[in-house]
Amino acid sequence: MKKGYTIIATAIMVIFIAALQSACKHELPPASCNGSYFKISATTTSATVGQNNGAINATASGGSNFQYSLNGGAFQDSGYFTGLEPFKNYNLVGRNSLGCTDTLALQIGTIDPCQGVTITVSLTKTDATVNQNNGRITATATGGSGFTYSINGGPFQASNSFTGLAAGTYVIAAKSAAGCVGTNQVVIGTFNPCSGVTVTVATTVVQPGTGQSNGSITATATGGSGFTYSLNNGTFQANGTFSSLAAGNYTITAKNSNGCTGVTTVALGSSNPCSGVTVTVTATTVNPTAGQSNGSITASATGGSGFTYSLNNGAYQASGTFSNLAAGTYTVNAKNSNGCLGSKSVTLTATSPCTGVTIGLTSAVTNTTPCVTPANNGSIALTATGSTGFTYNLNGGAYQSSNIFPNLNNGTYVMGAKDANGCTQTLSVAVTAVASGPLFAQVRTLITNRCSGSGCHINGGNAAGYNFDPDCNIVAKWNDINQVTVLYTPGRVKMPKSPQALFTAAEKAIITNWVNAGHGYGN
Repeated sequence: MKKGYTIIATAIMVIFIAALQSACKHELPPASCNGSYFKISATTTSATVGQNNGAINATASGGSNFQYSLNGGAFQDSGYFTGLEPFKNYNLVGRNSLGCTDTLALQIGTIDPCQGVTITVSLTKTDATVNQNNGRITATATGGSGFTYSINGGPFQASNSFTGLAAGTYVIAAKSAAGCVGTNQVVIGTFNPCSGVTVTVATTVVQPGTGQSNGSITATATGGSGFTYSLNNGTFQANGTFSSLAAGNYTITAKNSNGCTGVTTVALGSSNPCSGVTVTVTATTVNPTAGQSNGSITASATGGSGFTYSLNNGAYQASGTFSNLAAGTYTVNAKNSNGCLGSKSVTLTATSPCTGVTIGLTSAVTNTTPCVTPANNGSIALTATGSTGFTYNLNGGAYQSSNIFPNLNNGTYVMGAKDANGCTQTLSVAVTAVASGPLFAQVRTLITNRCSGSGCHINGGNAAGYNFDPDCNIVAKWNDINQVTVLYTPGRVKMPKSPQALFTAAEKAIITNWVNAGHGYGN
């Protein structure tokens, strides 16, 4: 009788084991693994924005002599993979000494070290002397450390000082050790060393003999130092004495070390038609735009008649207007019909077209919707006010006529606008992921709360080759979820698995409502 009981107990045990194997059929490892259980897990390190420095660190359990392969590459003993770019799908495969394998789908995120960081650039300047490149800009930056500096988009340097600069508009950029950038603009002007300075030329003469060229003129000047002298617009010389002169009218120009000039007319061997005559020159100016030659000088004179005019000792002309001039100091000479001269030093100063212009920027952001294709479905529409003729750029790239920038991933972007005069403004704009829809949120909560134990797909579980920890995996497997939790499709294992109770009618309705609404992340 005891032997009969043993046979019956053995039969019951065989039937129970067979039923248990059938219920968990989709979880059994391949026969080649000899029944061993093998599993891998991994952690990811996000990449810095604009860099490929992400990492994956994989570990394994179940067996020995573990090896790992990333995206179909050669297997290696180490589970650590570095130098990875963000927003790229990675397929990690692990295997043990028995040849058992396990697979994870991973993606590397990004870290923006400049989010919430404002780099402020303060500038001091020294204006340039007229017609010289001796201006200077010194920059000071706050909001970070390890700063380097750039002028007008040039290479960054450790020094915060820029020298040898001509008059004009300059944009200085400061970049911290973390790569965060701030900019500021400054206009280098010019100063006129001749402002308020009057150069007076006095002469003594030796009259030439009749028909001879043995006269001389000796000039001295006041109103500065380091004088050189020119006769009849000739070459300047250090000596103020001009010899071997015949009878006639001569023009003596004296120039001090700063380029300030004075003029006088001397008559040899005859009466001087300019004696007691003072030619006075006045001028009106139109200053040029920075970096352009669109300035002008219009001169008029009194102290005679029949005036002609010369600019910087050039040829005389009937008009007193001189156009197409760049910033700088100019000497205007006026000569009457008797050859009597007057002169005036005039300075043109570069003007910035951006002075007094304030560009305002606003943005309209369309945030990214996860779990749809393409993933970079965000966009920014930028609106600029305060000027006209705007073009727009993204993260310092090329300017474009459209103010809309589509196909954006999550992140912070530097948006720029430039008007018709080249005046610019920037605005930092963040694109983020939209929140999940209420129906999806209910599905996520239901799966999280009702899936536990062996054979589940969350908390690292990878039953049947997929895992529901990422939201997008739930979206991708919506049909499988519907079949095993609501429809109970023949041949599919009902979920949740024992010991969890199957879904109630109310819980099934949560799945059904989400599926009917489009089974997306945003539903």
